Amino acid sequence: MQMDAGLDTGPVLLQEGIPIAPADTTGLLHDRLAHLGASLAVRTLDELERGGLIAIPQGSEGVSYAAKIRKEETVLDWRQSAEMLFRQVRAFSPTPGARTRLRGIDIKILGCSTAAERGVPGIVLEVGPGGLLIGCGEGALRVTQLQRSGGRRLAIAEFLRGVPLFAGDRFESDQGAG
Repeated sequence: MQMDAGLDTGPVLLQEGIPIAPADTTGLLHDRLAHLGASLAVRTLDELERGGLIAIPQGSEGVSYAAKIRKEETVLDWRQSAEMLFRQVRAFSPTPGARTRLRGIDIKILGCSTAAERGVPGIVLEVGPGGLLIGCGEGALRVTQLQRSGGRRLAIAEFLRGVPLFAGDRFESDQGAG
């Protein structure tokens, strides 16, 4: 887009949409968009040199401002549905990370999927090589990647070697609401 006085409000020279896959995270989408943006920048410069682009003004309808993410927005509320928590994890992965607590330890959940099983929200239903199955308000979340505060991202098997977990263990939000 061309520059103007507003923030990202100038006329558009070239644009292209991409689909967002159901399992895409912010990190994966960022990388795909960076690649696409670089390609579009080169194409835009080539077209400008040839005089083949017309700047199209952006409309003001449907415009929204994305405020900075607050820490409390990243806290998982296990009373929510597994689908909502799955979306929250994807939105905050890899950074800042969707957060929860276990035995007073801050944990980021960075990889998961939904499951049809049911259980008490925040309670570990199953521990296995395929992940931790944790009850939600509706359905369950199968957690496959976690990170302890100050640690590195770990697949579930590696995480469990350092932090043994068992069916019945409880994950909580910072507020203590399960």
